[in-house]
Amino acid sequence: MTCRFVLDTLLGSGGKPPNPFIRLAAAAHLFFCPRCGERAALFREARDLLGRDFFPPAPPCLEAAVMERIAAEPASAFNAPPEKSEFGQPVPFRSWVITGCVILISLATAFFGIDFIQVSAVSGSSFLIPVGITIGVIITGYGALFIGSHLKEFSERFGLR
Repeated sequence: MTCRFVLDTLLGSGGKPPNPFIRLAAAAHLFFCPRCGERAALFREARDLLGRDFFPPAPPCLEAAVMERIAAEPASAFNAPPEKSEFGQPVPFRSWVITGCVILISLATAFFGIDFIQVSAVSGSSFLIPVGITIGVIITGYGALFIGSHLKEFSERFGLR
């Protein structure tokens, strides 16, 4: 048995291999291989720690208090439409245009302080890949949010269904 097979078997089966012959061979391997024995002990300790100490038990009165509050709510509260909030209001078109201009100006001026010749000499042209990805993600995200929030206006303007 290899170390990898024993550890994969122990980790995959929750600590006890299903077959008694594999269990016996794994126990012998763990006895004779100190590295695997140490890893298996750490695995058992972590499993036990997560099982009992990771999430503290909730106080017994908490469940009763939550259920009382749910029972006190009127049935119509669960079927009522959500109330309007300030976050549910659409963002004005002017704010979208101003935000887009700020994003474009900041993307264009963010690299003024960087000496691209020195950076490309040190790191090669691979520096431009993350820059291009970052700019692409920002512009794509802004465009998707803008188009998604104004889909009705765009479909009316361009005669789309």
